[in-house]
Amino acid sequence: MAAASGCTKACAGKALDGAIEAITKAVKKGDKVALVGFGTFSLSKRKARTGRNPQTGATIKIAAKKLPKFSAGKAFKDIIRTVFSKLASGLRLELTY
Repeated sequence: MAAASGCTKACAGKALDGAIEAITKAVKKGDKVALVGFGTFSLSKRKARTGRNPQTGATIKIAAKKLPKFSAGKAFKDIIRTVFSKLASGLRLELTY
């Protein structure tokens, strides 16, 4: 990240930390954060449900909870598919930014 942006590692680290903090705060509030071409961060809500203790077989209540969710964008998916298809075909892969 530092080499791509032309700044120091410390500067790039601070920028990355700031971006992660902003995304975390927004998702925690329930907002969606879309990074065009990369993906979308959002909050997923899971309902309360009953489950089973695998050791005893007893029925247990599992509480409702909120979880972070990431949906990859089209451009990111395309890059990943290209990388894996080249790896699968045995070609040498060089990533350039």
